[in-house]
Amino acid sequence: MDAPLAVTRVTHSCLLIEIGGLTLLTDPWFSERTAYHPGEPIAFGVADLPDLDAVLISHHHYDHCDLEAFASYRDKDVPMLVAAPVVERARRAGFREVRALYPWESTRLGAHAGRAGRTDGTGDGASGGSFRLEDLTVTAVPARHKVYEVTFVVQGGGQTVYFAGDTLLVPELQELAGRFPHIDLLLVPTNGLRLRPLFNRQVVMSAQEAATLTSWLRPRVAVPHHYAYSSGPVGDRLITKADRDPQNYVRAARVAAPGTEVRVIAPGERLTV
Repeated sequence: MDAPLAVTRVTHSCLLIEIGGLTLLTDPWFSERTAYHPGEPIAFGVADLPDLDAVLISHHHYDHCDLEAFASYRDKDVPMLVAAPVVERARRAGFREVRALYPWESTRLGAHAGRAGRTDGTGDGASGGSFRLEDLTVTAVPARHKVYEVTFVVQGGGQTVYFAGDTLLVPELQELAGRFPHIDLLLVPTNGLRLRPLFNRQVVMSAQEAATLTSWLRPRVAVPHHYAYSSGPVGDRLITKADRDPQNYVRAARVAAPGTEVRVIAPGERLTV
């Protein structure tokens, strides 16, 4: 039996993706600071994470790259595929296997010691010995945010996932449909975050723009993220402006891409695709 494709929401854009019997973590965020609040529970802490086969980090903003908290993760040899400005930060946090991926660059991950799905096919259960870690391909995708960012397509076990970080809707994303014509799971930001001090500059795609992306890609399943974030009572009035209701995306996507199943999942909830 093939391993399931599944996603578990930790909080915000921090997600666990299970693909081909392997587990990846995206954009780790496990703490809070002044003006940085998930706006929803953090489902579990770093110590409670499962054994990870890789970590993907789209950019260096704290709410996507909480390396101070994630530095307590038990395995410093976990492969990390990151936007270029994250490399030295991750190494300073003690992680040894860190690599930058640039837009449209792909890599096939090598076997990670101590995890199931070894290259010799003798995995201890999570992959049933039928899937090898070097069969997992990760491709960086162009993005645009307030700072340099890349997003990621993950392929393995005959399944494809696109994790859109918190990018704006940019023309380069139209290339995804041609390069990856069958996407099983889309993980897409939806809050249309704007920065009030910068004349309401938009830095994240909106619910309607996320629906447009969904219409371009036509995934089997789409899950919104990056919507509950709050900069606090004062910050929400003076610094940021955002749409915190994921149902706005649900409604827009059902019109724009009626063939896609749209699901909102709570922190700690696991969705099998």
